[in-house]
Amino acid sequence: MTNDAMVDMITQLLDAREADASICPSEVARALAPAHWRDLMPQIRAVAAELALAGALRITQGSVEIAPAAVLAGLTRGPLRLRRAT
Repeated sequence: MTNDAMVDMITQLLDAREADASICPSEVARALAPAHWRDLMPQIRAVAAELALAGALRITQGSVEIAPAAVLAGLTRGPLRLRRAT
């Protein structure tokens, strides 16, 4: 799966939601590869972190914004949410 396909799917899913809504990275994976979505999760998290570094989106966990570097370094545990940049 290409990073561009993941960026496109993240954009499509966010565009389909209210402006203040978020998506789960697993939604992206399931939309791209329903049978093998778990295999895509590390790549999707990395793509999301790169987008966050570029200022294109925010990554949150609960009400806390997570640093993209922490996601890239694998320092995060638990569910993440992807939100539009403000």
